[in-house]
Amino acid sequence: MIIVTGGAGFIGSNIIQALNQQGFDNILAVDDLTNGHKFHNLADLEIADYLDYEDFQQRVRSGTFKGESIKALFHQGACSTTTEWDGRYMMKINYDYSKDLLNFCEAGNIPFIYASSAAVYGKSNTFKEQRLYETPINVYGYSKFLFDQYLRRRIDQLKTQVVGLRYFNVYGPREQHKGSMASVAFHLNNQMLEGNTVRLFEGCDHYGDGEQVRDFIYVEDIATVNLWFMQNPQTRGIFNLGTGQARSFNAVAEAVLKFHGRGSIEYIPFPSHLKGSYQSFTQADMSALRSAGYSHEFTSLEQGVQRYLSILNTPD
Repeated sequence: MIIVTGGAGFIGSNIIQALNQQGFDNILAVDDLTNGHKFHNLADLEIADYLDYEDFQQRVRSGTFKGESIKALFHQGACSTTTEWDGRYMMKINYDYSKDLLNFCEAGNIPFIYASSAAVYGKSNTFKEQRLYETPINVYGYSKFLFDQYLRRRIDQLKTQVVGLRYFNVYGPREQHKGSMASVAFHLNNQMLEGNTVRLFEGCDHYGDGEQVRDFIYVEDIATVNLWFMQNPQTRGIFNLGTGQARSFNAVAEAVLKFHGRGSIEYIPFPSHLKGSYQSFTQADMSALRSAGYSHEFTSLEQGVQRYLSILNTPD
């Protein structure tokens, strides 16, 4: 059995799809379907069972979770809303839950591959997996940072494989349930379907209008790297997962306009509630992942947007 927490979510469902493509279907999907629309992410996938995350966590904590041999646990379940400031809730979901699962995997010698985040770096200009550069600027980033720190203090004593992947700006299919947290490509495509204009933020942090830059990575690449670690159990540690190339929001907008063959960009005032807690620049240092042996090329922004919008704009 393979367990995927957050299995009905954006990245979790893409991991299940990639597992299915490699012939794995004995999969337990763990999630919270309070937002019932997320079921769409599982409807076309092959899984063996589903379990609510609270039931799963309770059974893990009590030692009553029983099942056949577990090949790996991909922990993607989290509150990923960067504008959420309920720190008590965030720490329970992102920190305490992760600790429970790490301890469960260590006790059962189960490979544990989990989602960290580039949010741990905050406004740093250096995105290297070292404590020196980690200065989170919101409680979401702090929750991810603190679990990475928890792992670092224990990793030399752990017998099982543990891998933390610091996702940069992920975009691609199966994110439609994320609302405001969906990717800029998703939102710009919707704006084009409604009119002839896409909207980006005006400049901030000394960047021009739409010139804030992020490391945008296509979700299929995220899934591929996750499965690569499962297939390479000798590797462990915390790794950045981006493309290594920062691209502007203008570049994303231009790729969307090119796909639709029309339109223009409008710049709107930068939201006051994001000032001081917004990353205007991210670019993954990919040397650690490459040194671990991962050699595949990543999808370019232009290729990824083209592929993604082709899926979004194909009639059901």
